[in-house]
Amino acid sequence: MSVNKVILVGRLGRDPETRYTGGGQAVANFSVATDESYKDKNGERQKRTEWHKIVVWGKQAEIAQQYLKKGSLVFIEGRIQSREWQDKEGQKKTSFEIVATNFRMLGGKGDGSSGGGGYNRGAASTGSGGGDEFEQGGSASPSDDTLGGGPSSSQEISDEDIPF
Repeated sequence: MSVNKVILVGRLGRDPETRYTGGGQAVANFSVATDESYKDKNGERQKRTEWHKIVVWGKQAEIAQQYLKKGSLVFIEGRIQSREWQDKEGQKKTSFEIVATNFRMLGGKGDGSSGGGGYNRGAASTGSGGGDEFEQGGSASPSDDTLGGGPSSSQEISDEDIPF
């Protein structure tokens, strides 16, 4: 048995950028910063920031584009995915990104987010105070019924599908 699951709570480093694949599938990219506080060997408090590349597909990408803004506090759930390529000098490079399967906007109006909405691909809408809700339980990857022809769990993602 194996598990590839990531949960992050952090702030957007930039507004989402949304593009569309040749088949019309929306894909949004943005970065999220998480902070860790610790005491160094001298007992002084230190803070370390880790940046995460986030990718969202389909209707979820369109919702991210509409509601997420730089500085917004967000809960992200997804999986780690690696990509390999060769740079201009022929060196093999690897990058890691989080393919989000669920996100929820956290915080209030004063912190750069639009309130407690979220989105998870799948079932019916629910509403609970704190803002617009997009919580919708469901599957982990876009299916062919969302905006036509995006990658599904049985279909490989090609280099043309990657927007950056």
